[in-house]
Amino acid sequence: MKRKRQTPSDDMRLEYSFDYTTAVRGKYYQRLLKEGANVAVLEPDGAEAFRDSAAVNAALRSLLEMSETTRRLTTRPKRAARKKTPA
Repeated sequence: MKRKRQTPSDDMRLEYSFDYTTAVRGKYYQRLLKEGANVAVLEPDGAEAFRDSAAVNAALRSLLEMSETTRRLTTRPKRAARKKTPA
C-alpha cells in the first residue's frame, strides 16, 4: 500500500523569514491617498450593532439626511437692513 502525499495546508508556518533591511515604510501611502481610500475603525461596542459595512453606510446616510432636514428647520432667516428715515 502506497502512502498518500501530504498536500500543503493553508495553515501558517511556525516561522517566517523576512528581511527587514529592505522594508519601505509607507510604500503605498501616496497611492491610497490618491485613490481616496478611507478607513474608519469602529469600537467593539459599535461594531456589535452592525453586521457589515453596508449597514454602517446606511446608518451614516440616514444620519446625514436627518441632520440636513433639522438644519433647515433651525436656520434663522437673515434680518433685512432697516431703511434710514430722514429726521
